[in-house]
Amino acid sequence: MIKSIFGIVVKFLIYITLQVLLLNNLHLFGVATLFLYVYVIIRIPINFTRSQVIVIAFLLGLIIDMFTNTLGMHAAACALAGFFREPLLKAYTEREMLEEGVPSSRRLGWSAYIKLTLSVVILHHVTLFLIESLSLSDPLFLMLRIVASVILTSICIFIIELFNILKKSETA
Repeated sequence: MIKSIFGIVVKFLIYITLQVLLLNNLHLFGVATLFLYVYVIIRIPINFTRSQVIVIAFLLGLIIDMFTNTLGMHAAACALAGFFREPLLKAYTEREMLEEGVPSSRRLGWSAYIKLTLSVVILHHVTLFLIESLSLSDPLFLMLRIVASVILTSICIFIIELFNILKKSETA
């Protein structure tokens, strides 16, 4: 348990630093923004309770909000993604896979992992962009931003997951 918490804290700090210093300033074609810190929510160990996941996700979003001056938008989106992570895990995987460990493509299989990642990323991004816009004055541009950001974030998460698989196969 202590090792899991330490791992989460390290990932937490790495992804927050990366998001705040680099990724918040990059906008692909002025539309897509990469929110890579969502990967931390996906990778929280399975044996953590739903309340623990929500608290970790909320703190992650709150720290991003503090550095980007966004008044709780990221905290709300992360807390909602954390709230739905466990039911999504249960919906996409078999019971015996939900005992312990970290959700990964190796543990869940690529199909379930892709579904989980896309669901969490879509939920996070829709919430974040709806809160950010506070209206539907330009719904086509809003949809374009959501779709482009979901695609960009998901592809980057899948690339990181591939690197994790390659790293583990080299050490085994």
